[in-house]
Amino acid sequence: METSRFWDALSPRAREALREAGAPVVIKPGAFLMREHTRASQVFVLRAGAVKVWVDRDGEIAILDVLGPGDLVGEVEAADGGIRHANVEALTRVEALVLPAARFRGVLDAHPGSVWAVAAVLAERLRDSNDLRVGHFPDAPERRLASRLLRLVERFGTPVKEERPDGVTEEGVHVQVPMSQQDLGRWAGMGRRKVAQILAAEPLRGGLTVARNAIAVRSADALRRMAGDD
Repeated sequence: METSRFWDALSPRAREALREAGAPVVIKPGAFLMREHTRASQVFVLRAGAVKVWVDRDGEIAILDVLGPGDLVGEVEAADGGIRHANVEALTRVEALVLPAARFRGVLDAHPGSVWAVAAVLAERLRDSNDLRVGHFPDAPERRLASRLLRLVERFGTPVKEERPDGVTEEGVHVQVPMSQQDLGRWAGMGRRKVAQILAAEPLRGGLTVARNAIAVRSADALRRMAGDD
C-alpha cells in the first residue's frame, strides 16, 4: 500500500502559506515532539528525518506508526482540541515546520483544497489500522510484520546495488532508520522472539537484515507476497 504524503498532496500555494505560517525547527534524536495526555496545540509538518508514534500501557510499549518527510503530526488534536493520544519521538535528526493548531486551521480555511490532503492522511491511517486488525483475526504475524517493513521501505527506502562474492549484482533497498527487532515487534503486535523467527524463516531468510541503525532489504517482492500486496 502506497503511503499518502500530506505535503505532496498540497497545492504550491498551500505549501507556501504553511511555510509563511510556520516556524522551522530541528529536533534531536530521542527528543519528543509531543507527549501523550498533554494538551499542547501544535501541528508539525515533517520535512526530514523520522519519528515514531507510540503509547505506554502499563509499562508495555506499542508503536502506532513511523512517520517521515512530508507527513503530518498532530492533525487529530488540531481538529478536535482533544488531549494527545500518543507520544511522538524523534528517531533521527528531524527537520519540521511547526505552527499553532489555530494557525494551521486558518491555512486550511484559506486554501479549502488542502482539507483533502488532511482527509487523505486520515483515510490512509484508518486503512492501515484496519489492515493491522485483520492481521490479528485470524492471527497472521507474518503479514503484519511484512506490512510494517513495507511501510518503512516506501517511506525511507533508498535503492542500492550490492555485488555478491560470485560477481552477481543484486538490487536492494536500505532503510536508514534505527528500528530494532523489538521495535518492529512493538509496531506489528508481537514479541521480539517472534520477529526473529519470521526473519530467519522462508521466504525472508537471508533477504533482510535488521542492524542497529538501518534495515537492508534484498527482496521487497518477498515482503509484498507475505503482506498480500501482489
